[in-house]
Amino acid sequence: MTLNYKHLRYFWTVARAGSIAQAARLLHLTPHSISAQLTTLETSLGASLFRRVGRRLELTDAGRRILGHADEIFALGDQIVELMRDESLSIPLPFRIGIADAMPKSVVYQLIEPALQLDNAPRLVCREGRLENLLGELAVHRLDIVIADRPLPSGVSVRGFSHLLGESPLSVFASAGLAARLPAGFPALLDRAPFLLPGEDVAYRPALLQWLERSKVQPRIVAEFDDSALMKAFGQAGAGLFVGPRAIATYICEQYKVQVVGEIDKVREQIFAITTERKLSHPAMQAISQRAREAMP
Repeated sequence: MTLNYKHLRYFWTVARAGSIAQAARLLHLTPHSISAQLTTLETSLGASLFRRVGRRLELTDAGRRILGHADEIFALGDQIVELMRDESLSIPLPFRIGIADAMPKSVVYQLIEPALQLDNAPRLVCREGRLENLLGELAVHRLDIVIADRPLPSGVSVRGFSHLLGESPLSVFASAGLAARLPAGFPALLDRAPFLLPGEDVAYRPALLQWLERSKVQPRIVAEFDDSALMKAFGQAGAGLFVGPRAIATYICEQYKVQVVGEIDKVREQIFAITTERKLSHPAMQAISQRAREAMP
């Protein structure tokens, strides 16, 4: 049995108004309509809620018990309405973002930061992890969006949509000390130079390796990193050359005290938003998409 709260409201109004006629005036309904709904409620509950005493209605024992609960239910409903009317007490709704662990965190911050500036900004909940795990969370609506460097993989049992937010060619960075020891000319300077390679989970890694082969240069791979921030820290220390999105080259140079020594236009890092919606309708999603169009056209 499922309780019909509209019928419960009619019962509560009749009990508090003292008569069906008065309740009908308060609810802007006909007495016949209210009487029929009360009969339906009593049938569904298997109990009589009123008894007629002369021309008056009195609550039965069952009716009095139900009235007490109805008072609590509708008082709570009134409190909810008042709470939502008082903007000073409104609690921001959470917006849950999954971030694939291969994503550069500096890029992610620049993309999602505008969501914090919205009127009625949501409370951001950021989760980092492997893409397949995040997609599982998205499928059961524990995440609202997943930001990744690749679209929704084929063959996964997740109904979702991939939205290309933007893409950026790669820049090659080096510490000042390492750059001073490199020969002139790009990409020739990469040959036999120490190089920090993105990990296997990074989507553009195969394209980068193919580009190195086509360019006939063989850098000396000294380390591989799934964590782009750790790779940049090693690069800052002079352990090797490393790549990053050109879109944030200025930030990387300032943050890690490195310099750009070359550009790889034919290899691009792509950023995707994966959602269960065909369109990005949430204001936070739209803010992220707008920032991506500005930063990574």
